[in-house]
Amino acid sequence: MNPTRLAIARRLVVKVGSALVTNNGTGLDLSAINDWARQISVLREQGKEVVLVSSGAIACGMQRLGWAKRPKSVHELQAAAAVGQMGLVQVYEGAFAKHGLHTAQILLTHDDLADRKRYLNARSTLNTLLELGVVPIINENDTVVTDEIKFGDNDTLGALVANLIEADALIILTDQQGLYTADPRKDPSATLISEATAGDENLESMAGGAGTRIGTGGMITKVIAAKRAARSGAHTAIASGREIDPIIRLANGEAVGTLLVSQTQPLAARKQWLADHLQLAGRLILDAGAVDALHAGKSLLPIGVIAAEGEFERGSAVACISPEGREIARGLSNYGSGEARLIARKTTQEIENTLGYVDEPEIIHRDNLILS
Repeated sequence: MNPTRLAIARRLVVKVGSALVTNNGTGLDLSAINDWARQISVLREQGKEVVLVSSGAIACGMQRLGWAKRPKSVHELQAAAAVGQMGLVQVYEGAFAKHGLHTAQILLTHDDLADRKRYLNARSTLNTLLELGVVPIINENDTVVTDEIKFGDNDTLGALVANLIEADALIILTDQQGLYTADPRKDPSATLISEATAGDENLESMAGGAGTRIGTGGMITKVIAAKRAARSGAHTAIASGREIDPIIRLANGEAVGTLLVSQTQPLAARKQWLADHLQLAGRLILDAGAVDALHAGKSLLPIGVIAAEGEFERGSAVACISPEGREIARGLSNYGSGEARLIARKTTQEIENTLGYVDEPEIIHRDNLILS
């Protein structure tokens, strides 16, 4: 395992599974949760930013309600999630408070990250929380989702969050040592894979198998999550949460578990996503100065926008048009078409006076923009 890959990571997503959070379904593992909080506080002191994706709401709710077996009824699952989420939040808040850290609860569904407007809102909120030194704790919003409960998993959510905030690494803690060449419970000759390339087709056949009676994932979902995370340049580590200090050791570059390496440069992955997978909802007509600024790698400010064409919402993909009528870039707009028309030709300082609020100082941030 190359020790520098994770050691240089500044922004990390840590995902902990249900079996760990609930000690295999016997109730919230207070000792483990307190230990994760301690480890994350150490990383914060090292200047790293950490987002925690935690499973366990349904499992915790099952324990609180006295259910030994995971129910199949969607409404019962939603009820268990609602009950269990209360316990999770209380325990996490108390654990991090011991280290002087504030936490924030964020409940997401996959749809939140597929919708461009909600995607930008979630991204802005998470970035702001990290800037404030807060530790965001994310879980799937099992109380309102339906299909996600039956088919979703927080390994996938962890990967989507890693893409959302452009994390450098995704750490998945599980009750297994890592990824093996075969299921070690069935094949005594199986060996641990210390490092491989995320997206390698052979990994999925090695992973096989479903999750535990408490969780819904399994190693296959972790391998697929690593493949997703790699698209935005994030490396993924899969390791046992029952190791001593696994989060600290992984973040410091120690060889623990399995490292699935991304071969994609983060910026290239994000730009490719913008270029290939978005339909354009409108157009922003720019002046020559704004065109030069974009070519210089800068964000698009309102003062450089002459006009907004079409009807679009915050988070929509729009084309940036030169004074000669040529598309020179495309990106995700921080403002809807009505707002864009009002703040066009305005300085950043004039946005609040014009709208009464400021969502972002740029109409399109350079991270959400690709030159055509």
